Amino acid sequence: MSVSLTRLFDLPYYQLENNPQEVALASKSYMHGTWDTFSTQQYVDHINIVSRGLLRLGVKPGDKIALISNNRHEWNMMDIGIMQVGAIGVPVYPTISQDDYRYIFNHSEIKYCFVSCEEIYLKVKAIREDVPTLKEVFSFNLIPEAVNWKSLLRLGSDESNQQEVENIKSNIGTNDLVTIIYTSGTTGRPKGVMLSHNNLLSNAISSSKFLPASVHGQKALSFLPVCHVFERMILYMYQYIGVSIYFAESIDLISKNLMEVKPQMMVAVPRLLEKVFDKIYSKGADLTGIKKSLFFWAVDLGMEYEPYGVKGVLYDFKLAIARKLIFSKWKEALGGELGLIITGSAPLQHRLQKVFTAAGMLVAEGYGLSETSPVTNVNQWENKGWKVGTVGRAIDGVDVKIAEDGEILIKGPNVMLGYYKDEEKTKEVMNAEGYFHTGDIGEIDDDGFLKITDRKKEMFKTSGGKYIAPAVLENAFKESRFIEQIMVIGEGKRMPAALIQLDFVFVREWCKRKKIECTNDEMVIENPQVISRIQQEIDEQNKNFGKWEMIKKFEIVPDVWSITDGQLTPTMKLKRKVIKQMYKDLFDKIYDKV
Repeated sequence: MSVSLTRLFDLPYYQLENNPQEVALASKSYMHGTWDTFSTQQYVDHINIVSRGLLRLGVKPGDKIALISNNRHEWNMMDIGIMQVGAIGVPVYPTISQDDYRYIFNHSEIKYCFVSCEEIYLKVKAIREDVPTLKEVFSFNLIPEAVNWKSLLRLGSDESNQQEVENIKSNIGTNDLVTIIYTSGTTGRPKGVMLSHNNLLSNAISSSKFLPASVHGQKALSFLPVCHVFERMILYMYQYIGVSIYFAESIDLISKNLMEVKPQMMVAVPRLLEKVFDKIYSKGADLTGIKKSLFFWAVDLGMEYEPYGVKGVLYDFKLAIARKLIFSKWKEALGGELGLIITGSAPLQHRLQKVFTAAGMLVAEGYGLSETSPVTNVNQWENKGWKVGTVGRAIDGVDVKIAEDGEILIKGPNVMLGYYKDEEKTKEVMNAEGYFHTGDIGEIDDDGFLKITDRKKEMFKTSGGKYIAPAVLENAFKESRFIEQIMVIGEGKRMPAALIQLDFVFVREWCKRKKIECTNDEMVIENPQVISRIQQEIDEQNKNFGKWEMIKKFEIVPDVWSITDGQLTPTMKLKRKVIKQMYKDLFDKIYDKV
């Protein structure tokens, strides 16, 4: 009997029947440093062990179980095992504060929690007494004082209650709640996005249609937080099409893991591509003679890239030479086989989309939100579905339209069930026709491509009545290698200005080349030559904007903005209110307050 795909937990069985993989999941052993691999059959066996173990713990349908972990095979086994017994998985970002842990655990009434390592275990331990529903915390790594997850596997090794698992599975419907994902919102408490099996499954299947047929049987490297709905849905999509999933050890070891795994595809955020490009660019700048000239010739050629041969035969001939002489070395540094990079979560710089695609690594930018499971639009190479500066066309079954005020509205099987325990906020974002209000501003061109122009809530007016779209400006200014982060300010003020966090590593290297004495970050931000150089960067980009949009003043902040310190969300978005309050003195200095 063929597997019917109606629930997320059907995916491993579907893969076993249609595309069984010798390596379905693989992750590095933290103890031995070798790759632990699991075939599709082993994957299926393990999720049933998890399900049987959970039932013996007393887990009931509707119980909430938290998963707080880096990317690893155990996360996936727990994820599917939890949903097979009708429990609700609650993925949590490892990097959020203890206060947010406390809120999420209590709001969702977590019964059991599974963590990856000692650092996370200690954070959960610190709030445990504040969460009356929490019965036990298990760890994937061996931690002396923690209960190891293998105790759950031992409970589930007895197959005598497998029929109970099957009975529960048979009563789970496609529209039943499967997970609650707490958004990493830039303001206020996180909201619990309720998603059904059909929300995520329909999104995985529809998104897969935008991939080239050649991806079947290939390898993917996973390193974005698996608790984020984007990476999580992609993992379901990989399982559907039969792709081997390798989990990177950490963001710091991506380069090493790329060389080991040699994947054909991966998902990345724009900031990672910026970092990769900056590193490649720096190495090119250190070359000499003909090698240096060839490097920058290839980069300039890539920056001019346009798809589908529109630049003519001569350009394509030059590009073929550039790929052979220069860009092939870029690919080698990323494992040698990488051909597809899917990106989302934040705006992608046009130059990066062009130059990586010119180098033979197609960058497919998409769009979506946690509330839409998440993908609504994505670029693809086939059917002339790739256009720089857009997030592609809508995926199958999803209706995307623009409201009168420019807001992007979404309707389809991927739209959430609502916010957990918050009917009022649910009603605020869902209109009478069933469209979800994204809060993003955009436009759809004549070919059906969606372009995101800004966040509705982040747009502001100056005192002169002119609208400013900060995200557009920020994305442009971050093209500077001197600028790591920038936040445009000026609501109700006479002109827009900016708070700038430097790329301190690059700026210190620049200071060294210029023989500028800057032994610490404080000296860097106060140095007149550095300030003058940043002004040049600002002036250059200002040429691309209207007079009312130009950044007239800026201040350099002394800190590195991070998720841990609270200036960025787990998806690297600016927490604008936090940053503005943190640098109130600089804000007042810009606008001449005493």
